[in-house]
Amino acid sequence: MKFVVAPPPETRPGHAVFSLRARRLAASAKPFVARGSGGGRCADCRLVASHCLCALRPLVATRAGVCLVMGDIEALKPSNTGWLVADVVADTWAFGWSRTAVDPDLLALLADPQWQPYLVFPGEFVQPERVVIDLSASKESTTQEHGRKPLFVLLDGTWSEARKMFRKSPYLDHLPVLSLHPDQVSNYRLRRSARESHFCTSEVAALCLALAGETHAAESLAAWLDVFTTHYLSAKRSVVLDRESEAHQRLCALAAL
Repeated sequence: MKFVVAPPPETRPGHAVFSLRARRLAASAKPFVARGSGGGRCADCRLVASHCLCALRPLVATRAGVCLVMGDIEALKPSNTGWLVADVVADTWAFGWSRTAVDPDLLALLADPQWQPYLVFPGEFVQPERVVIDLSASKESTTQEHGRKPLFVLLDGTWSEARKMFRKSPYLDHLPVLSLHPDQVSNYRLRRSARESHFCTSEVAALCLALAGETHAAESLAAWLDVFTTHYLSAKRSVVLDRESEAHQRLCALAAL
């Protein structure tokens, strides 16, 4: 298996969520210290040093892109899974959300002719004419045939935050809304949700990649979440890390393809 060996933090270029986190910390009036940080956390994977998983990070080529619109402190949370999307999908952008302002770079990305953006959100909250459930059957499919690549716009935050971002972001109102109807339940174990039907951000991104025909990327992202979860919970619960777990073996097999 081929693993990516991450360079030291001081020499490595950060991905989109890494960079957003740095900007958010720089703008903060007081330092943000996550629980369990006493032993020191890896700057790249956010895990305590003893459970660092940077050497396992998969590299997967994708045609599709992901745009993360993130709640105020999402990029600061060690359990945030939008970070995992940026780990795997090279064409990932991350923008902080504000009710009163919008990043001009976000508007430029949404208007970039090489991309066809899809806002990913439950169809029950949207006018029926905006909803698509299958990229090949959407009105935008002919545009994709002429070279535009799918760009999945994900609202990364708690469910209440995501609904607020959806309602109060008029610059997203013109986008088609991709409504997902997965036939499986969420396996996310790092935070509790009020609804069992809710998926974490990396699970949603994996579902989107699968719809776009990016099967290997979708499976690699799902495996990356499972390995991250294994390391995260092992450190949190102070139990011995099983580096031969099913999750590790699945990621290993995917990396060998």
